[in-house]
Amino acid sequence: MNYANPTVITFVLYIAAMVCIGFYAYKATTNFSDYILGGRSLGAFVTALSAGASDMSGWLLMGLPGAIYLTGLSEAWIAIGLIIGAWLNWRLVAGRLRVHTEVQHNALTLPDYFTNRFDDQSRILRVSSALIILIFFSIYCASGMVAGARLFETIFHMDYTLALWLSAIATISYVCIGGFLAISWTDTFQAAMMLFALFLTPVFTYLAVTGNEQQFSAYILAARPHAFEMMSNISVVAVISAMAWGLGYFGQPHILVRFMAADSVKSIPAARRIGMAWMILCLLGAVGAGFFGIAFFQAHPELSGAVNKNSELIFMELTQILFNPWIAGIVMAGILSAVMSTLSCQLLVCSSTLTEDFYKVFFRKNASQKELVWVGRGMVLAISVFAIFLASNPDSKVLGLVSYAWAGFGAAFGPLILISLFWKRMTLKGAVTGMILGAITVILWKNLFAATGIYEIIPGFVFSAIAIIVVSLLDKAPNATVVERFEQADRRYHAEK
Repeated sequence: MNYANPTVITFVLYIAAMVCIGFYAYKATTNFSDYILGGRSLGAFVTALSAGASDMSGWLLMGLPGAIYLTGLSEAWIAIGLIIGAWLNWRLVAGRLRVHTEVQHNALTLPDYFTNRFDDQSRILRVSSALIILIFFSIYCASGMVAGARLFETIFHMDYTLALWLSAIATISYVCIGGFLAISWTDTFQAAMMLFALFLTPVFTYLAVTGNEQQFSAYILAARPHAFEMMSNISVVAVISAMAWGLGYFGQPHILVRFMAADSVKSIPAARRIGMAWMILCLLGAVGAGFFGIAFFQAHPELSGAVNKNSELIFMELTQILFNPWIAGIVMAGILSAVMSTLSCQLLVCSSTLTEDFYKVFFRKNASQKELVWVGRGMVLAISVFAIFLASNPDSKVLGLVSYAWAGFGAAFGPLILISLFWKRMTLKGAVTGMILGAITVILWKNLFAATGIYEIIPGFVFSAIAIIVVSLLDKAPNATVVERFEQADRRYHAEK
């Protein structure tokens, strides 16, 4: 490998810049609240792009283009479902969660919010939700590790295991050093990098296919006869399952924490507009890269060897083939941005959960702020090693890992978050039952009923919501203190929005 290659140089400079931002954020991190929520100081622009970058992980530039390349536009139903779900999440959850978490004794994590919201003296809700976060985020983090390893493997032509460790170290370093502020600041830059990559690649892919529009279509139809048909070779159940990805937004801790960190409810509408515009453009770019890639590799079959072996490499292969090495380095950095932005936030959420909801609660109630920050950094390292272990199989697929974790969070936390923000009659027993039932349903459905073709988030979300409502109604009403805090948060939200 020629390490003086412009692509390599650009790529390495990008990693160095992210680490430098981490050191800068280190100086601004004075307490544990700064480390895991940035002191609730994010403005609309940073909130929007940070939430978007945290959401759109390596699957956006690997999993989705790869799925489109293999099948055609019928896979775009996932993108449509995500757009609808994200918009509803901004509208229904973002502002309310920002206010409720602050009113509920300034909750810094989701388990902290659940505990305070339902006055859980038994701590069962805190422990259960923390365990669910650790289980599914381990899988989610593993997907980011796989995506990063594939990228390093492609650029540096190295062994998968070495690529896995190097890509993980690149992310772990600035998360450990700078915490939430480093992640939020880098996410903003990384969001711009992702948009640049997702705009440039499909445009250049289209232009690289010689001939007129009819010839371009002919290439696609020759390779995938039903590529233009949204309902081709896909059942109604499959469409519903693809669009059901949108349900997952209501329960994703790494996205919800961005809402909690906004400086005020007034920032949310502007953040929503910025975030949704960015998201739609990125998804269009990802779909375009996969779809136009069908025509490109049909026209140039001699270049399609790597993509035929693993369709998730299509974006990286197009980048290396089409661009000047310096530009390719920037686009590759955009792919790394997608991986690092989500993985870093997931690592920090896991770290904050272990530190705030286990270490501080059960072992060191009077721990100093400095101690909690350093424990948080240690937890990042521990979770990273476990995620690397899960990602060690070189045959792992990014989209498959993401879909499982996404469903787990969506079913376990989605109904819990939504109902807790809108219904003051919800009880602790209802919350615990719904959350656990949602998580268990996803696990069982994935392993026992996958042949039905129904995405596991659908039964998990439905059963969880029903359990919350039924058990809460059968249970005695919440005490006056719980109701009063809910009403206080609700009044404040309507006054501030």
